[in-house]
Amino acid sequence: MVRNPLTDDERHRGLVLGRLLQEARGPRSAAAVALEAGISLDTLRKIERGAIVTPAFFTVAALARVLDLDLSRLAEATAENRAESAGRKQTASRVA
Repeated sequence: MVRNPLTDDERHRGLVLGRLLQEARGPRSAAAVALEAGISLDTLRKIERGAIVTPAFFTVAALARVLDLDLSRLAEATAENRAESAGRKQTASRVA
């Protein structure tokens, strides 16, 4: 099965998610958060830096639980950022 290439919006949304999770982690070590969430440290690091832009739902849910984040708010934050990104693209195309 061939996977469709990721769009710019999907890559951007993954970066936003990673930043949100990293900010929520605060001073806690990535290793401690990964252990508590039941994921590998490598996976958490890849999500935080945007290398895994579409992590599995249950991975995000486990991280949200450990970091005391509301999944709805995470979804809203990534959607808001996508809307802002679309607005910038429209503005840029008008300027060009």
